Amino acid sequence: MNINKLLKEKQLTKYRLAKMSGISQTTINDICSGKVNIKNCTGETLYKLANALDVSIEMLLTESLEYRPAFETFKSNVCHHVKDMGDLNFLNDVIKLDKISEYLAKGWYLEALYLLGLVDYICRENNLPLPKHYDKVRELKLSEPIYPAGVIVLCSVLNSEEPKEKILKEAIPEFLRHNIIESEVRNVA
Repeated sequence: MNINKLLKEKQLTKYRLAKMSGISQTTINDICSGKVNIKNCTGETLYKLANALDVSIEMLLTESLEYRPAFETFKSNVCHHVKDMGDLNFLNDVIKLDKISEYLAKGWYLEALYLLGLVDYICRENNLPLPKHYDKVRELKLSEPIYPAGVIVLCSVLNSEEPKEKILKEAIPEFLRHNIIESEVRNVA
């Protein structure tokens, strides 16, 4: 993710980031101006920046490396964020940062629709109104159903479609609307 964008979203100055992270303001300026590519920073610098900005190192590197995590990794990370932040803080963060629109702009439809399904599910669970600015996105549906990797493996091992049929019956409607088969978002280790 672009450091300048993060600073703006979090309403921080480069000076404040330098103080919070313990990284020199010169280094922060060089990263923000593009003089230094963030992917060339040391692990320690990345860790300090990520910690100060309250994001993952992966998120810092995503834009500069054009890195897109595997979908199962993405799902796991998102569900852990919900667990760590709590429903309301997670909703606030996703909506404020407009992550769904960001993923759509990148062409990451699977991630955008998964995140929208989760937002809608959490809204239902907490008796909250759905964010209206995603109404058009709610009409989108993947052409093929996406099952959890574990279910696909189990079907292969058993040489049976029964695991898919079982999870389809348990699927959360907010995900199913987008052709994403998901039955468990709360039980993360």
